[in-house]
Amino acid sequence: MTSNKQISTNIDFSSVLAAAVHDMKNSLFLLIQSIEGLRDALPKENNGAREQVANVHYEASRLNTNLVQILSLYRSELESIPISADECFVADLIDDVVGSNAFYIEQKKIELSVNVDEDVSWYLDSELIYLLINDVIINALRYGTSRIAIQASIVDDYLSIKIEDDGNGYPEEMLSKSHSTLSNFELSQGRTGLGLFFAKLIADAHSHNDKAGIISLSNGGSLGGSVFEVKIP
Repeated sequence: MTSNKQISTNIDFSSVLAAAVHDMKNSLFLLIQSIEGLRDALPKENNGAREQVANVHYEASRLNTNLVQILSLYRSELESIPISADECFVADLIDDVVGSNAFYIEQKKIELSVNVDEDVSWYLDSELIYLLINDVIINALRYGTSRIAIQASIVDDYLSIKIEDDGNGYPEEMLSKSHSTLSNFELSQGRTGLGLFFAKLIADAHSHNDKAGIISLSNGGSLGGSVFEVKIP
């Protein structure tokens, strides 16, 4: 004679969700590669199809950034976000970010200027800073109109990377939120809040002596739109 036994299991939903997000991210990466293959196969004169592929590639890249942010935030809950700092040539890093968005930039005829001394190098986590810069550029492509400017320089013992566009600028609520500390930050405003918190988390994780990285948001600048700046000590 057998008896039925009820088995109860405590499920760590956050871990299950993180595993699912990781799997989705890998699948999305393969999808992005397929989109890029389709892009390369399309004749340049087929502008309508290339326009649609550029839009799909952009949205897939934006979704991939969201998934990476969610994973990073989950890991930061387990412990402080891991930093693997090494010497990085900033011009090469920015070239990589621009290159990953080149198809959309070309298709939308966006004028993008980069002002970085090729000899400028800094100790930082290149993967995390890549994600940070890429997210800002993706937003600039979405909300700007026709021009984006990127510049990097060393100012007062900080590496400053600044990204400007000619859009309508940041809304006042987002400018106010950018001044919040990590401990007081509230993730209640959807993707805008997530991206800003993620940027703060990456910047703050880069510390040297008694200094920590910082971000700032403003409007105006040389192009009259939004201005994002991250400073790494």
